Amino acid sequence: MIDSRYSIDKILKKPFAIMGIVNVTPDSFYDGGTHCTVSAAVEHALKLCDEGADIIDIGGASSRPGASVISIEEELERVLPVIEKVVSEFDRPVSIDTTWAPVAEAAIEYGASWINDISAGRFDDRMKEVAASKKCPVILMHSRGTPQTMQNNPAYNDVISEVKRELLTSVDKFLNVGVARKNIIIDPGFGFAKKYSHNILLLKCLNEIVQMGYPVLVGTSRKSLIGEITGKNANNRLFGTLATVAAAYLRGARIFRVHDVEATGDMLKVLSAIENDTSVFS
Repeated sequence: MIDSRYSIDKILKKPFAIMGIVNVTPDSFYDGGTHCTVSAAVEHALKLCDEGADIIDIGGASSRPGASVISIEEELERVLPVIEKVVSEFDRPVSIDTTWAPVAEAAIEYGASWINDISAGRFDDRMKEVAASKKCPVILMHSRGTPQTMQNNPAYNDVISEVKRELLTSVDKFLNVGVARKNIIIDPGFGFAKKYSHNILLLKCLNEIVQMGYPVLVGTSRKSLIGEITGKNANNRLFGTLATVAAAYLRGARIFRVHDVEATGDMLKVLSAIENDTSVFS
């Protein structure tokens, strides 16, 4: 059983939680190749810890549109040494970003305490059994297709209702095998099988996703949505990212998966104080 210190309830005792991204990959859209070695990945993870990350999310396979598929063995080789080292120095949750049950299972054996599955169990049906048996928090993201096909003209009649319905279908599959409701986080999947207009509408109406009754994680960090608005590449999308995080926070999201932990934390501290400080009325 996962240490109760790493439960979702414990993490969300603060007004918000920040998940720092550690990509142990050569081909992620923003920082691919930067943290490929174990030493570089661990150093980056601990830097994010120092900047205030509440969760560290470690992934060994890129999920950017068109990303190459790697074997489970290669994914394990990339992430397990990093997880082992990070959990020895970080007293908060370490999340494994994977779509494969064997990777999630091994990662938890090495000390990871959360699962972040962008396919919500679609790619590996055994993922839900792993989450149930390990009694760990699991993030279920909305997506369609695969990273290789998801941006091939995605279409919705009503993106809000369809994303909600498909998320609930995923949630039910995990609940039905014994995953506790308190261990589920949902993610609307910005940039996954979504066009610009879909992403904007999801962000604008995010309160409807929040009203589903599960903690909501938002991952907009440096994504193409921001580039389409600002005309800037991934290296220059921090300010745009902060705007999307602020919009999501104001609509009820409370967990934010980002590359830039310190800047996001400072912005959310100020925004949270403005929104929640009642002393001005006394």
